[in-house]
Amino acid sequence: MKTELNYINLSYQTNSQKEYHIPLSYQLFGKDLFTAPVILINHALTGNSNVSGDKGWWKQLVGENQIVDTDQYTVLCFNIPGNGYDDFLIEDYEDFTPSDIAAIFLKGLEALHIKNLYAIIGGSLGGGIAWEMLAKQPDLAEIFIPIACDYRTHDWLHAQCLVQKFLLNDKEEPLQKARIHAMLCYRTPQSLNDRFQNQYNQEKQRLESEDWLVYHGNALNERFSLKAYKLMNHLLMNINVAEEALENIQARMHMISVDTDLFFPASEIRMCFENLIEKNKDVSYHEIQSIHGHDAFLMEYQQLNNIIKNILQK
Repeated sequence: MKTELNYINLSYQTNSQKEYHIPLSYQLFGKDLFTAPVILINHALTGNSNVSGDKGWWKQLVGENQIVDTDQYTVLCFNIPGNGYDDFLIEDYEDFTPSDIAAIFLKGLEALHIKNLYAIIGGSLGGGIAWEMLAKQPDLAEIFIPIACDYRTHDWLHAQCLVQKFLLNDKEEPLQKARIHAMLCYRTPQSLNDRFQNQYNQEKQRLESEDWLVYHGNALNERFSLKAYKLMNHLLMNINVAEEALENIQARMHMISVDTDLFFPASEIRMCFENLIEKNKDVSYHEIQSIHGHDAFLMEYQQLNNIIKNILQK
């Protein structure tokens, strides 16, 4: 299995007319390129290209004998430029939009001589970027699986990202504070209340729920850059595919929502599904049932695996 970090050096002019040299990094898993169907996986906000293997963030989904079986497919995952996994950071992060990232990924595919994909799978921000890719190149993939995401950032999510932006610009522990706020949006009141039940940690003199939030804030601070977080939050804030562009997408679309998602509500994703059905598009809708909210797509693996298994085996 190929897991080394590879690079494609690109020159790119952003939609804001800024010139950048982009060292686009990626990882390949499974079969050699051009010997098997290619599945592109777009990572989420704090994710990266390391999608499979011992330390893979989606190893319960992608790997040998998993649903996305690396014995059957070539799995490709790009790093969003500026996520810091490859040590490349972007100072002026507002120069970039999800549309730019989509264009860069398409340039990466072109450089790798990949003209068509069997499938694109993207969760959260990664799914939003995949929507942007297919809006630009409607015939890119046979199958599109957007998970816990939509083709645009709706008002509620934009507002939460705005709070994140304020916290990330704070002078004291900005990343920790932003992460704690984000965790409350990734989960639900029921998820936290059921898990912690007001248990108090006598040794630390605080609620177990508070200790959990502080842990997550500190843990992200240790492995993630403030510049990277600012960029990713900015991208999540600005997913914006034109609704009319959705009609041109030729892939079979399988939308997966989470019934308790606060970031990308199931009702909004259902609305997109219903609009596309009216346009006679080849689209289906699936819903994960969970108390855990947005993060359920990284937790409810049995449900997610069953959904994707049925999609890929058709």
